[in-house]
Amino acid sequence: MLPGDGTGKEVIAEAMRVLSVFEKNSPISFEITEIPCGGEYYLETGKEWPEGSFEHCRDNSDAILLGAIGWPGARLPNGDLAGGQVILGLRSGLNLYANVRPVKLFQGIKHKVHGVHKDIWNSDLVDMVMIRENTEGLYHSLLRRMSQKAIGEKDEPMVIEKFPGLEGEVAWDARPISRKGSERVIKFAFDLAEHRQNKLGKAQKVTCVDKSNVTRGCQLFRQIFNEIAENEHPNVEINHAYIDAFTMWLMRDPETLDVVVLPNMFGDIATDLASVLQGGMGMAGSANLGPKHMLFEPVHGSSPKHAGKNTVNPMATLSSLQLMFEALGFRKNDSDLDKCADILMQAMEEHFAEGGCVTYDLGGTASTSDVGTAIANRCEKLLKDNF
Repeated sequence: MLPGDGTGKEVIAEAMRVLSVFEKNSPISFEITEIPCGGEYYLETGKEWPEGSFEHCRDNSDAILLGAIGWPGARLPNGDLAGGQVILGLRSGLNLYANVRPVKLFQGIKHKVHGVHKDIWNSDLVDMVMIRENTEGLYHSLLRRMSQKAIGEKDEPMVIEKFPGLEGEVAWDARPISRKGSERVIKFAFDLAEHRQNKLGKAQKVTCVDKSNVTRGCQLFRQIFNEIAENEHPNVEINHAYIDAFTMWLMRDPETLDVVVLPNMFGDIATDLASVLQGGMGMAGSANLGPKHMLFEPVHGSSPKHAGKNTVNPMATLSSLQLMFEALGFRKNDSDLDKCADILMQAMEEHFAEGGCVTYDLGGTASTSDVGTAIANRCEKLLKDNF
């Protein structure tokens, strides 16, 4: 458990509240290690997290739950965000190549683009999963730098390039997109589509979003997408979209989207835009998945201006906890964890459908702990009915 900075500590507290209810009322149990980290910790100690933290996450964890990273004035001597070693170092160092962000509109919540659809209360209109490649692209050099620091390797200097036609000072970032990196995240997207089809009982389309009309990296990404679709999933319906047109499609016709796979930077931007459809960033949870490790976090940041006020929405973190149950259940073939994932989802759905309390971002006045307690109480009742 990595609470991190600002409101990250507050939303993690609500996740722990809910988790304790599951431990008391079901067969599942967790051995939890809390590690202080982030910008605030850096300002206090001169370190982004205690020595050996990366190794503990790598060697001794089945799952990692993170609050948020980032604090005003907390920068490293080279200008990097203090705490970046935590989230970015773990993403790169643990090879967490698939960033999974469900986008689901719960019944009872208006998305921020009101009135676009005739039946706005039908959550089936917005129920997709966006999968962002998580280790390459524009973030590659930063991710590599953070992982080298996390595991104690020497930083590798970037090669200086010349850019004909540009004069004066030039700042630049390489955008490498590899065949291996693309193959694994695209295969993950098709596998997830198959899993959703079995669970939801309806066919799932897979959409590739890129800028292959312009950039070479995206041309490779789309080529590999088409190869995998044709050779391994010939019966799956596919779509293609350029990222600029996709932003319009996302707002106009979200009900036509099921599983979407994107390169790193495009995925970062498009998934934040998509959060509008589910009520905002306070509703957006995520999973960072790799071959051996898993990290779960709300999509939002640490929101320093709201820190300590008990006002922010904990639902993104509770959704991340639900993803943690689901992913652990799948990997460990554990039916109890599967049932717990379903119960937490049911509790969240019923809370909103029945007009449960909500925080300011959803038009309510409830506190962070009010919402966390309400979800915990619903989970307790459902657990007693099911175990």
